[in-house]
Amino acid sequence: MADVPDNAPEHCPGTQSEQAGKTSSCQGCPNQKLCSSGATKAPDPAIAEIGEKLSTVKHKILVLSGKGGVGKSTFSAHLAHALASDVTKEVALLDVDICGPSIPRIMGLEGEQVHQSGSGWSPVYVEENLAVMSIGFLLSSPDDAVIWRGPKKNGMIKQFLRDVDWGELDYLIVDTPPGTSDEHLSIVQYLSSTHVDGAVIITTPQEISLQDVRKEIRFCEKVKLPIIGVVENMSGFVCPKCKSTSQIFPPTSGGAEKMCKDLNLPLLGKIPLDPRIARSCDEGKSFLNEVPDSPATQVYQRIVDSIQDYCSNRAMEEQRAT
Repeated sequence: MADVPDNAPEHCPGTQSEQAGKTSSCQGCPNQKLCSSGATKAPDPAIAEIGEKLSTVKHKILVLSGKGGVGKSTFSAHLAHALASDVTKEVALLDVDICGPSIPRIMGLEGEQVHQSGSGWSPVYVEENLAVMSIGFLLSSPDDAVIWRGPKKNGMIKQFLRDVDWGELDYLIVDTPPGTSDEHLSIVQYLSSTHVDGAVIITTPQEISLQDVRKEIRFCEKVKLPIIGVVENMSGFVCPKCKSTSQIFPPTSGGAEKMCKDLNLPLLGKIPLDPRIARSCDEGKSFLNEVPDSPATQVYQRIVDSIQDYCSNRAMEEQRAT
């Protein structure tokens, strides 16, 4: 849980629970007196600090997936590249996948380090208008394992949001780990005082992925996180030579299209498999720039246009409401 201290016993109910400091598992815990007093239920002061820090960020987009290996980080990276292709826009990509940070490699930034300044941590820049932050920049080697319990991971996420000198941004894209666990609860909690446009949910066509994506959708509903739409990744293979399409991962239960129809969610697009996407990621290059004539690039661009339209419309609605 996101609210379990580092020094808590195994079955801690969490500092925000009504049972905090009162259960048998709380006996002997150094935090018992504080928890039972109710003081721990007060809002984390970092929430207000993060709200102030990110007040200069116009649009905040979370990229989620219920299942690992569906191309979530690849999508996050290319969404950032596509948005930053407009040189008038300032874009940042935050990698909160603490245990599996792949963004430095995908963005061509492996070996880069974060520098401290008077205004906080300075992100690493791919282009003048595209900044990146990841725990991968804090490791001595890309092969180092991050073996942390929930509270330490949550503390790292808090630092990324509060202590990084993001400056004025048009878009902040947050690449999250798969699932619905500590990191997801933390990011939603810490961003609760800011304007979050919503989440883009990534899946692949087969039911084994859709099953977990439905859980992710339920998570968004429970924490009141708007869903911008769903992207079906690896949706068929388009041969680079003959351009014919083969279904590598057959949508046995109707794929993302049927799921979105059943749940009344927008399907932003279906990105076909292209082996050049994987190669571009390994080489730290933008596939959209490397292969602009690929069918996958065209789908990416339509998806990005839809996300931009959503953010613009949402901003206009909020302005009218105020």
